[in-house]
Parts: sequence; structure tokens; C-alpha cells
Amino acid sequence: MNTVIAILIIVTGSSKMKSGDQTGVWLGEFAVPYMKFKEAGYKVTVASIHGGKVPIDPASVDAKKPEWQEAIEVLKNASSLESIKTNDYQAVYVPGGHGAMFDLADDAKVKDILAQFANEGKIVSAICHGPAALVDVKLKNGDYLVKGKTLTSFTNKEEDEAQKSDKMPFMLETKLKAQGATFEAKENWENHVVVDGNLITGQNPFGSASIADAIIKSLEK
Repeated sequence: MNTVIAILIIVTGSSKMKSGDQTGVWLGEFAVPYMKFKEAGYKVTVASIHGGKVPIDPASVDAKKPEWQEAIEVLKNASSLESIKTNDYQAVYVPGGHGAMFDLADDAKVKDILAQFANEGKIVSAICHGPAALVDVKLKNGDYLVKGKTLTSFTNKEEDEAQKSDKMPFMLETKLKAQGATFEAKENWENHVVVDGNLITGQNPFGSASIADAIIKSLEK
């Protein structure tokens, strides 16, 4: 069992969209990788911008499974990002849920942490709306983190099908492309994970297990 590798999971603390709709972290996108990381013997720290109880998107609770109970308990008291020392971790993972679009997308501390991981050649990973945290992150050379990278996220077509496009502060796929990313999309709701060096991204909740496996594979190299 590996007891050395440590992973930081950054989750949204936003419980509502500006429209008033409830949101939060998408449970499966958090719980599936969390449990896989724990099973691999990794140390896992869960943090949000302010810490405390993490809101769970109500729409994601229907898929709740008994084996996720440990992960659900952890969400009751996340660490604050202010308490995080990036040197303690080898990878960062950002699950989605629409909440990420409303706090992780424009928080300076989130940007700083992700830039530190990327500048040090550590694994930066995110799924679905989690890549909202990558928006506007700049490396020490002044380039956007996503510039020249092949990646994926929740797509414009998926947002349209979910009937949430008009409730979003921006369209994630469009924004990532605008900052120089090569965006790779598959059909709506297809399991799709993209690995480009130390950047690992997933398109939607159905890639939750696959992105965890990809992160573990990269860490075990």
C-alpha cells in the first residue's frame, strides 16, 4: 500500500446559481475518485475556498451508493484553501458540479494553487465543470495554463441538453478554447478522459472512474 502520495481535491463551496437554482459538487465526480484514491493508499485532503460543509448538488444524490458513505462524511467538513501547503501534494483534482462555475472559476487562491502545481510539473486534473477552475490560470511564463493543451470538459452541447446554458456565467468549452486549449469532445454523456502530459481532464460524470484511474496511473509511473 502506498502511504506517501498525497492528493488535494478542491471542491466548490457554492450552493446556488445566480438564478437561485440549487447546485454544489456533483457527488459521483467526487466520491468515485475519492474512494479510488483511498483504496490506492493515498493521503487525500478535501478543501474548498472557505472550508466547512460542502454543498452537494441535489440532482446527483439519486445515484448515491452505500460505499460512498466515507466520502460523504468528508464533505461535511472540508479544509480551507488558506490552510493548504502545495508542497505536501503530488496532484490536485477538481470535481465538477455547476457550483464550480460560480466560485472556483474566479477565485484568486484557486488560481494560485493550480498555477503552483502546474509550474512544478505536478498533476493537475479536473472533470466536467471542474475545469472552470483552470480558466484564467497563468503560468510563470505568462501563458494561460490551458494554452496549447489538449483537454475536455462539460461541453456546450451537454450544457444545452441539460438546459443550463442560460444560467451559466459563461460557456466552459468556449472559454477554454478562447484561452488557447485544443478542446476534444465526444458525444453527450460519453465516458471521455484526455491526458496531455500532467494535465488530465474528463468530459462529464460518466468519466469519474476513468479519470481516477488515469491519475493513479500517472502517479504510479
